[in-house]
Amino acid sequence: MKNVNPRHGSMQFWPRKRAARAYARVRSLPTVKDAKPLVFAGYKVGMTHLIGIDTQKNSPTKGDQVAYPVTVIECPNLKIVSVRTYKANGYGSSVNQELFFKHDKELLRKTTVPTKLASIEDLDKLDLTDVLDVTAVVNTQPNKTGLGKKTPDVFEISFGGSDKEKINYLKNHLDLGIAITDVFSAGSVVDARSVTKGKGFQGPVKRFGVSIRSHKSEKTIRGPGSLGPWKGQGHIMYRVAYAGQMGFHQRTQYNNQILMISEDLDKVNPKGGFVRYGNVKSQYVLIKGSVPGPSKRLIHLTAPLRSTQQPALPTIEYVSVESKQGN
Repeated sequence: MKNVNPRHGSMQFWPRKRAARAYARVRSLPTVKDAKPLVFAGYKVGMTHLIGIDTQKNSPTKGDQVAYPVTVIECPNLKIVSVRTYKANGYGSSVNQELFFKHDKELLRKTTVPTKLASIEDLDKLDLTDVLDVTAVVNTQPNKTGLGKKTPDVFEISFGGSDKEKINYLKNHLDLGIAITDVFSAGSVVDARSVTKGKGFQGPVKRFGVSIRSHKSEKTIRGPGSLGPWKGQGHIMYRVAYAGQMGFHQRTQYNNQILMISEDLDKVNPKGGFVRYGNVKSQYVLIKGSVPGPSKRLIHLTAPLRSTQQPALPTIEYVSVESKQGN
């Protein structure tokens, strides 16, 4: 049987099917003592590069100018839609209480909100007896970005700290919303969760890196050398590198460093705008390296699951604003 290219890793992810929706779901988060959100989300703009002075203690390029590729993610404030409390039931936990607050009319394009809305004072009346967790449902504000769409994305976020601290945090941010600077800072390490770029139905050569067979081979050239044993299971095993869906899978990329958080639009907007996006219009972050997903996709930034030492932040001297239209 022809070998599968290890960089494609046929058994690293399974099943290789399309994600249920175009934004990632967050199912695991670390335990944090600080009362602050563990999740934020922004829209992927594109990539550029910056030049900075390397400040890593033991780096061979310490004190030298280094070029860093960076991903630009536009991060307008998240608006709080509702606050939920969870209690245990026979099968885990379920929503026990939920308070809905004042919202923009664009939210009604995405979800149904009851006519009776709560106020800040109602948060103090929540019964926290035997409560397992306090979370918030938030929505993005794409109308404040260069996306060119009105319909917000709605998702649930978790918080660190005790239940009372979570309620106090939500009371303080109910009117202004949650900003990226309330969650992360320059130099922070985050996990990026997103849905990758979809490539449709592809064959095994592109999908798994199977070698193209000799022109004298039987039946097929762009396929695996063997489909498995002659008897036994009576069908083709799922482990065989075969054609199918490629891309549009949910993936988590661990330990990405935030190099810059800024509202200075002139520092990042290139001449002619970003390809397939336009100009950044609100607060943004620059993340070292690439992030899964195409431009305009919603990227979830979460507190890191895998503990790591925070790298030294380079001293940024220049961010490229040259035109990206020819790339």
